[in-house]
Amino acid sequence: MKVGVVSDVHSNLVALEAVLDEMPDVDRLVCAGDVVGYNPWPAECVDGLRERGVPAVMGNHDRMVATDRNFRGNGMAQAGVEHAKAELNDVQRTWVENLPRERTLADGRVKVVHDHPERQDEYTYPEDFGPHLLGDEDALILGHTHVQAHETYADGVVMNPGSVGQPRDRDPRAAYAVLDLDDLSVSEHRVEYDTERVQEAVQEAGLPPETADRLSDGR
Repeated sequence: MKVGVVSDVHSNLVALEAVLDEMPDVDRLVCAGDVVGYNPWPAECVDGLRERGVPAVMGNHDRMVATDRNFRGNGMAQAGVEHAKAELNDVQRTWVENLPRERTLADGRVKVVHDHPERQDEYTYPEDFGPHLLGDEDALILGHTHVQAHETYADGVVMNPGSVGQPRDRDPRAAYAVLDLDDLSVSEHRVEYDTERVQEAVQEAGLPPETADRLSDGR
């Protein structure tokens, strides 16, 4: 069984479409959170996953939209949340509100959480990976850091597919991964997309220019 894994779409429809167009044949898709935030197309990205029936978990940006809260001291994040609140219709907003903190898939073999399996909002970088993160599952899927990585241990796999819509590992290409449950292998993928189109849309939407600038060098 092959699972296509995406995370941290962050309202970047151009990147999401590029990823979905290039993704090889998989048995199912899953999203590790933060469908909304930062970029111009929250409604379209929600529908892109919702209409495909993609199971997702709630990221911190999703939670800000769902709970009528916002970030402190981060103007880019604040603006993205406010934009999402204004753009989502009732159906889309309800979908975001109903996202769970974690999911298990494939008869419990796969666990998906946005940040850390035990501590909400904690960044789990590749250097923090280890078998101690695994429970009964064979594969733990994380997001939140926007850094693509995976490690295989005797007890299973810990992986982050990277960010579709706002990579932060100095590679500006959209990131995703494919998990093969037959042999517990992970293939990491990157996709070129039209960043200039997104940057122009950021400007047209009145979002902070820093949101556009960071897409050029994956930071």
